[in-house]
Amino acid sequence: MKFAASLTLMALLVTPKLANAGASEGGFAAEFPAAVRLIPGPPARVEMTNTGNQPITAWHFTVSTPTANGAHHESHSADVYLSEVTGNLPGAEPHLDRIMPGQSRALPVDAASAEAKVQITALVLQDGTAFGDPDLIRKLFENRALERDQLRAVAETFRTVLAAKRGAAALTELKQQLQSSRGADSVPRRTAREAVDVLLRKAQAGNEEEADRSARTYSELVTKQYDTAVVHARRKS
Repeated sequence: MKFAASLTLMALLVTPKLANAGASEGGFAAEFPAAVRLIPGPPARVEMTNTGNQPITAWHFTVSTPTANGAHHESHSADVYLSEVTGNLPGAEPHLDRIMPGQSRALPVDAASAEAKVQITALVLQDGTAFGDPDLIRKLFENRALERDQLRAVAETFRTVLAAKRGAAALTELKQQLQSSRGADSVPRRTAREAVDVLLRKAQAGNEEEADRSARTYSELVTKQYDTAVVHARRKS
């Protein structure tokens, strides 16, 4: 199963100069509790080392490759705070986990030449302390708040249904509610819907008790994700 750990890749336009090439020019602090270096590959990777004393829960960095017209810039970001809950689950991707103090992590990037350079543009730590570009940080915490609300809706759906029904009846009701919920679809809801579909098929195949237990275990997991999202949606002032 896929769980909500956000990963984005954005290819930027070719420009003669990297925006915020010097951190001070961009109006944010140049000091990050992390170090990065490019490993050209193949496959190309960026190694990020946590030089601070807290886990890194989100990052944003830019790889700049020289071209005939200036430089090509690619920005890579990941928000992995939910790996606190999901990091040890089957199917979890190792590079989408918190980077612990003193730990180094090789992060996959597109092809990069030996002349390319990498620059950190934003970081968020375990306690909500953030460094870097204010706009990137603002958008990151806005996305966390949205994900928190999405997880709350899914957690409440499971809690309400499982309190009233069991087995195939509960899973059928969950499927209907997750399909007909108001508002835009979301990763937490799609993931829950996929899980419920699998468990409903198991229940219909005669493993109803096992499917019911799994549904309740999944409900506990979503509740833990929601509780974690509540904490991490607040930036430390």
